[in-house]
Amino acid sequence: MTLIDTATGAPATVRSIFERSSAILRASGVTDPEVDAELLIGHVLGASRGRVQSLVVTDAALGAEDTVAIAEAVERRAAREPLQHITGVAWFRSLELAVGPGVFVPRPETEFVAQLAIDALRAVVPAEGAHPLAVDLGTGSGAIALSLATEVPHAEVVAVENSTAAFVWAKQNLRSVGAENARIVFIDLVDALPELDGTVDVVASNPPYIPVGAIPRDPEVRLHDPEHALYGGVDGLDVVRDVSATAKRLLRPGGSLVIEHGDLQGAEMRALLSGDGWRAVATHRDLTGRDRATTGIR
Repeated sequence: MTLIDTATGAPATVRSIFERSSAILRASGVTDPEVDAELLIGHVLGASRGRVQSLVVTDAALGAEDTVAIAEAVERRAAREPLQHITGVAWFRSLELAVGPGVFVPRPETEFVAQLAIDALRAVVPAEGAHPLAVDLGTGSGAIALSLATEVPHAEVVAVENSTAAFVWAKQNLRSVGAENARIVFIDLVDALPELDGTVDVVASNPPYIPVGAIPRDPEVRLHDPEHALYGGVDGLDVVRDVSATAKRLLRPGGSLVIEHGDLQGAEMRALLSGDGWRAVATHRDLTGRDRATTGIR
């Protein structure tokens, strides 16, 4: 099936293009074909999803140039290129983040993890004249760090990244968001920020946690997300161990650690953090009822 029907010679409309786009994406195994079709059409037209829905209802005419551009975008999505790589944008909480090849596309479930870190940071009562301090280890696009900085504006936030490609995206997002209380540092997380040892209030991380033998089912993940952001060794927890050790060094007594992990790793995470001496270790379920993050107190 092709998006542009040249047999009839009829002019394209938003409704006809939407219907054909949805059918193509559905046949390609895209999870939410109608949503993706609306977003791709909106991307080309510079219109919101709601505006696209209105144009579909009114069966608005569509110019040839826009029709071709939508066809190209739909073809890329049907090949299972991530939607966010095509539009160049990933929405995360209240943020519009630039993403593309070389950086992990932030997921909706990580918004829940960010909320845990935000709540912990908001609860900090700093000494007079000081500011709450948070560190995001392995920031990727900067999603968690920039959420902390914008939603807890009286705090200071430091993001750490060791991938050159991801660091470029994070720097771009820091500039576009304009969070003056955040900064991004290029350094390996094991060696990160020794000058902050014992002073940090909250450490958050969404580290790579997929075991190397577990191949992600979705082509968007398997073929397009960078491997360094996905795989965490034989059991998936190699980088988590580094995060635990670094956070233990950075946090003040009573400081909080928040780590995202896979939905089947809760018990392993609790055992790992408890073994490292963290207190009040607890696993938290996301809005789908799946284990999503484990927290501990220094």
